[in-house]
Amino acid sequence: MNGPRLTERPLLTRARIGVLMGGQSAEREVSLRTGAAVHRSLVRRGYDAVAIDVGPTLSQDLRDQKIVLAFLALHGPGGEDGAIQGFLETVGIPYTGSGIQASAIGMHKVTTKTLLASARIPVPAGTVVKRGEKVSSATLLRKARLRWPVVVKPASQGSTIGVTIVRKPAQWRDALALAHRYDTDAMVEAYIPGHEVTVSIIGGGKNSPLALPAVEIVAPGGFYDFAAKYEKGKTQYLCPAPLTAAVTRQIRALALHTYEALGCEGAARVDFRITPRGRPVVLEINTAPGMTETSLLPMAAARAEIDYDELTERILESALVRKAHFASLSGEGNKS
Repeated sequence: MNGPRLTERPLLTRARIGVLMGGQSAEREVSLRTGAAVHRSLVRRGYDAVAIDVGPTLSQDLRDQKIVLAFLALHGPGGEDGAIQGFLETVGIPYTGSGIQASAIGMHKVTTKTLLASARIPVPAGTVVKRGEKVSSATLLRKARLRWPVVVKPASQGSTIGVTIVRKPAQWRDALALAHRYDTDAMVEAYIPGHEVTVSIIGGGKNSPLALPAVEIVAPGGFYDFAAKYEKGKTQYLCPAPLTAAVTRQIRALALHTYEALGCEGAARVDFRITPRGRPVVLEINTAPGMTETSLLPMAAARAEIDYDELTERILESALVRKAHFASLSGEGNKS
């Protein structure tokens, strides 16, 4: 086991931790893998952790298992969009990661872009097509001042689900139909040529948020789709990303600015495209990054000499910070 022996390292908490995973989103299987890995890690570290597959009986499951803290390993709608966060706040169970507002904003890519643009953070040009809206590709591209190729994706999905790079008008309707299968809003964005790079951030403890080493993603065919993300051997990862020192500093600063602009907590990951001229553009933020064996957050942490179990503990700290905040809002805080 990595790290010091249990007898040498005090636990952050002895409260029972529920690792919430699964759910009913399109990312259920990935969430189960993340949750299983996190649960194993917490148990290795000596924590009283229980794995819970989130479903209609969640409220009863939390009571039956006497859960005091929740480690969120959920992905997609219902898990990282503020819904589960709101439920847990209602029942008074502190949880890891970002709160309701940051989760909701981060999950909806259109809202994220609007907020980031107002904070002067570079984002791709684009527009939105509502489900049922009839619009030709020529009309939309002209009004939005876009040109081929464009990227069409659901506004509220992760893991590149429902995303199409549209290179010609013949692909337009199918791309919109696919995106609208997952969301009423389909984002249409300028395709940004160049390198795909991501910067993970850890926050939530006593220290300021930490930007981890950047990872460059070299996917087969240049498209980091679902298979490229989760099937071993399909994608090459370069960590640290082979960027100039100036670009590296710039994307780390932009990642932290993005994290702070949304009000994130715990772990997050900011995805970029770096143009051939070295200009970074923020594509999106993931407020509930994966923790599977192929996930980018553990990879970047390892490069910073933070092993998986330590990373799990650092994320757990965000729940303990929230627990202290909950206590300050309770009757105990009002007595002071």
